[in-house]
Amino acid sequence: MSAKFKGTKLVYSTNPDITDWDEEEKEEINLVPSQQKLYVSLDKKQRRGKKVTLVTGFLGTTESLKELGKILKSKCGVGGSVKDDQIIIQGDFKSKIASILTDLGYNCKITGG
Repeated sequence: MSAKFKGTKLVYSTNPDITDWDEEEKEEINLVPSQQKLYVSLDKKQRRGKKVTLVTGFLGTTESLKELGKILKSKCGVGGSVKDDQIIIQGDFKSKIASILTDLGYNCKITGG
């Protein structure tokens, strides 16, 4: 494959050996909790002054991240979401989330003050 075709989409080809150029096989890794380094921080930028707790640094599948987010939301008793490879929990729960993650076996660090 030449460099001029990088980043383009294949529409049609009669060559049976050709593959789609944009679809590269990515292996989704799923590290055990003791090998993960998660960062817990507080954020209120662009959220109309409301505080949210962010958990970043997770390495693994999207399903595993969503499952961890579900656990954290239920243990804190609040809402939240999983977006852009980070878990967003509504409210200031830095210390509680850090202790929950430590109990689950994750290495975590509180950042941002």
